[in-house]
Amino acid sequence: MTLLQASAVSKRYGGLMALTDVDFTVAAGEFVAVIGPNGAGKSTFLNVLTGLDFPTTGTVQFEGRDITRTPTHGRIRAGLGRTFQHGRLFPRLSVLENVMTGAAIQPGRSERQLREAALAILARMGLADEADRMVGALSYGQRRMVELCRALACGPRLLLLDEPAAGLNLGEVELLMERLTALRAEHSLAVVLIEHNMGMVMRLAERILVLNFGCRIAEGTPAHVQRDPAVLSAYLGEGYSHAGD
Repeated sequence: MTLLQASAVSKRYGGLMALTDVDFTVAAGEFVAVIGPNGAGKSTFLNVLTGLDFPTTGTVQFEGRDITRTPTHGRIRAGLGRTFQHGRLFPRLSVLENVMTGAAIQPGRSERQLREAALAILARMGLADEADRMVGALSYGQRRMVELCRALACGPRLLLLDEPAAGLNLGEVELLMERLTALRAEHSLAVVLIEHNMGMVMRLAERILVLNFGCRIAEGTPAHVQRDPAVLSAYLGEGYSHAGD
């Protein structure tokens, strides 16, 4: 089943075309990566998908419903969750309180229910012992995991991640990949990942969309994309070592 469909999405800022006629689909339970050089339009595309920005032309549908002009909170309630390239947590709130803010997007929950839902997610992500700590006192890697927990607390069917591995060490990246793999298995969660860590992308993604200057230059399996001449020229580099070679 097609969960998300973007059709001929373009975004213009004044005289700058940030996106040009991008088509994109995500099936239920699918893991898709979006890659490309800095300035390729990746974060703009994520903003359009999640309602932080609206396309100049084109449409976005979620579960067959047009959400092109639906604001962010409406998309979250519909089942889209998101993390940001630069974390947007509340540093003076506890870990638990931050995650509860994600759960609160769904109406009709009591404070006790919000707390229980947040604690369950923290336990699943290995952060139960940090629940009462202030977010500002955590390590960078821990804060990234808390942001992921907050996005999960919204109850998404599609999770969009903007460079979640940025600034993480190798051990933290491995832990993040383990957590994402487990979440997908447990909840049939679909994931769209923007990431520069090609090891992570090639290991997790079933399909990859490659953007450059706001245009789609390639799309396919990791094996296909990492051998595409246009991708090697624009992003990976001619000396890129193919996984498994």
